[in-house]
Amino acid sequence: MSHNTPETPLLTPFPRPNHLSLLRRERRARQRRRLLGVAVAAGLMLSGTAAVAATAPPPGARTVAEPTRGADDATAAAVAEAALDRAEKALSQAHAEADTSKLRAKLDELSDYEKLPAVVISGEVVETEHATQDLVAQTAALVREDEEEARRAAEEAARKAEEEAARKAEEERQAAEALAAANTPAGAQATAQRMAAEVYGWGAGEFSCLVSLWNKESGWNYQAMNPSSGAYGIPQSLPGDKMATVASDWATNATTQITWGLDYISRAYGSPCAAWGHSQAVNWY
Repeated sequence: MSHNTPETPLLTPFPRPNHLSLLRRERRARQRRRLLGVAVAAGLMLSGTAAVAATAPPPGARTVAEPTRGADDATAAAVAEAALDRAEKALSQAHAEADTSKLRAKLDELSDYEKLPAVVISGEVVETEHATQDLVAQTAALVREDEEEARRAAEEAARKAEEEAARKAEEERQAAEALAAANTPAGAQATAQRMAAEVYGWGAGEFSCLVSLWNKESGWNYQAMNPSSGAYGIPQSLPGDKMATVASDWATNATTQITWGLDYISRAYGSPCAAWGHSQAVNWY
């Protein structure tokens, strides 16, 4: 294989979310090493200056100012690095709704501190620190708002759940009261009279026969049971679970029993008075 073949250029990978931050940190690390060397050199030059003080130029000359400026630059760089680290931490922890534009702009400006004199770096650091503090305060306020909103939502959900439970409890109470009222002999007769008229068109005369028939069979007691045959309920269904064709609560609900009993009378005898006449004749219907 020839060594003169041009190498295929490497493609730059798509940067990760923190790619630019990592590049800045690598660049700063190189800058710190360079400035550290400058500071060391400045210290050595200052020592050398003390040794040849008798022949050195007067204070303020360029040979003395250069190392001093190098030491100042190293200090300014360290301060800038600390400010940049705090800024990046604040950005990484910023609330999703926080405005980070100001701090990002200051971070970009301060990231080029190696091109700036120490006095300018100092001013940039102050502005970056202020922007960092503003973002931290903004994030804290937004977090508090989120927590307060979550607390209010939880309270509202609890209130609605409590209201719903109270509503269901009230509906159950009313249903239980209605069932208890309908299960009394008077309540059962009122239900039977209404259903006889609305569903079958039976008037007062037929209802009078129905009252007599079921007075004889059960006394309009929804829990009545014939001890010898096992017939059950107001209409004395034999067996009782025949009434399950209407509803599963046939053993405890007078309305279910009446619905089944009226249908049975209609199909078997045509009317309550016919059923009552048969009962009088043979003692059953």
